[in-house]
Amino acid sequence: MKFLSHRKHFRDLTEQEVLALAISSEEDDARIYRSYAERLRADYPASAKMFEGMAAEEDTHRGRLIALHEDRFGPTIPLIRREHVAGYYTRRPVWLVENLGIERIREEAEGMERDAERFYLTAAARTSDAATRKLLGDLAVEEAGHQETASHLSDTFLDHDARSSEEANSHRQFILTWVQPGLAGLMDGSVSTLAPIFATAFATQDTWTTFLVGLAASVGAGISMGFTEAASDDGELSGRGSPVKRGLASGVMTTVGGLGHALPYLIPEFWTATTIAFLIVFCELWAIAWIQNRYMQTPFFRAAFQVVLGGSLVLAAGILIGSG
Repeated sequence: MKFLSHRKHFRDLTEQEVLALAISSEEDDARIYRSYAERLRADYPASAKMFEGMAAEEDTHRGRLIALHEDRFGPTIPLIRREHVAGYYTRRPVWLVENLGIERIREEAEGMERDAERFYLTAAARTSDAATRKLLGDLAVEEAGHQETASHLSDTFLDHDARSSEEANSHRQFILTWVQPGLAGLMDGSVSTLAPIFATAFATQDTWTTFLVGLAASVGAGISMGFTEAASDDGELSGRGSPVKRGLASGVMTTVGGLGHALPYLIPEFWTATTIAFLIVFCELWAIAWIQNRYMQTPFFRAAFQVVLGGSLVLAAGILIGSG
């Protein structure tokens, strides 16, 4: 294909180029692991040590590969990297992974080792040259050893107390960044839109008009809550995480909360739509109480009493205003 004409196929690489490719790949992986370590050092020091150890292992293997290259081909290593070879496994940019949480980073590291091992095994199976086959087979064994090393380093640096501490920090960050603003948005969307939607419903008994009012109220509230959450705190001092993530969680859940009892009014028959909307409101309020109990450690019946009572008052106000 024309757009791949500048990239070499693996089958066209010489043994020296294969070895040079392995050296550059080991170097890249070591840098990635050190980037993970730096990213995790403040909040997850044990995992940072694990990734530092993995980077040191990559450096050791790179040194052995360089020594092998010097023995066979001399000190000049060809400049060839993974992006120069068509079909070679890729690495995601660090910034695409580091914001996804510690478990996602660990999974990415495991995938890196598996990709490298699988590539070398496949490459070894496709060559008929004994020396090349041995070289690629040795590289596959090295990558398998990396996975064993990763497991060993995890056991060494991530004992039960360290893992429990990191999991607690990760859980807390998840709550601060996603659950708390999302819950606030769901409560606002579910409760604050009750009055305008049901006031319109009982005032007009026109399901389409009621739906349009509910849609406007839900989307408007979602945009407002999203921007307010994002602008209220940049997360640097409070530790609540990215303002973009918090704003997204708050805005989306606000909209969802309002649309839940607005969508039934797409049904033309007024009382059928209203009955379904009442049932959805009931489910929304109990869902909010469950989330408060599950993630915010609020006693369930206290959460249920507060949410259901507040929602019922707003709903009653809307119905009374619309009926009057």
